[in-house]
Amino acid sequence: MRYRCAVLDDYQGVATAIADWTPLGDRVEVIPFPDHFPTEEELAAALADFDFVVTLRERVPFPASLLERLPHLKLLIASGMRNSVIDYAAAQANGVTVCGTESSPTPPVELTWALVLGLARGIVQENTALRTGGPWQSTVGADLHGRRLGLLGLGKIGSRVARIGLAFGMEVTAWSQNLTKERTDELGVHLSPTKEDLLTTSDFVSVHLALSDRTRSLLGPAELALLKPTAYLINTSRAAIIDQEALLTALHEGRIAGAAVDVYDTEPLPTDHPLRTAPHLLATPHLGYVSHANYERYYNQAIENIQAYLNGTPIRLLG
Repeated sequence: MRYRCAVLDDYQGVATAIADWTPLGDRVEVIPFPDHFPTEEELAAALADFDFVVTLRERVPFPASLLERLPHLKLLIASGMRNSVIDYAAAQANGVTVCGTESSPTPPVELTWALVLGLARGIVQENTALRTGGPWQSTVGADLHGRRLGLLGLGKIGSRVARIGLAFGMEVTAWSQNLTKERTDELGVHLSPTKEDLLTTSDFVSVHLALSDRTRSLLGPAELALLKPTAYLINTSRAAIIDQEALLTALHEGRIAGAAVDVYDTEPLPTDHPLRTAPHLLATPHLGYVSHANYERYYNQAIENIQAYLNGTPIRLLG
């Protein structure tokens, strides 16, 4: 029997080149899809005859309504070992095995700092001006050294962001619901007593929390109003942690110096989405985990997962 494997949202067209799929031999036909399917109906129709599906991060939800429409699906592989958009109970009920892969925290850390520096030094604005005959120097950069970096979350990613902040000579403070002084002391970071204290005293605020019921809309209109008018807000975590309407209002009204975001409530971001034209915003299309090394890890381990499944010993099980 020859199985069919769909690789979803291969935007860059690299899935079959960045990893060696030949170990699957003639047993599996691998078909990448470079375009995103915007509706469940389109996705269900495209995947109706596939046995295996590889999906990146949380780009594509797999609710019960979709899983029930995929009678041939046997194996669903998601990159990363945590995925909030897969209905695991429905997968089990429909006989679908769900597996994950490892994911490095390094790429989102590096992108976070690219965004911080891009905001602070007006990189995009100055580059655009230089290349289009615009003014020679139109911005005055914000300093990092001696400024306060406030981190919402100090886990695998937040702790690495903290170390780099310290290397820049920043004063780093952190807060989350369960963060302890023992943890912040390990990193040489100040423990902010409250979320409100962190927001009112920081020059740069960066979000590094997992999305949950406790963190959804953690930063709403009242919280964003606490930020200094000279402060910058960076989000490479999940869009829903920040109230998107409140963020747009703060940007349009100039309540903060600027924001940088890599995550959105709808992805890919619709062409008419108001964030595309918001002022004082540096935005990237969810590049946090998109790096050569991470893609190699994702796809090579997806291949391992398929091999293990075919051998009757699934690995890296989720759910």
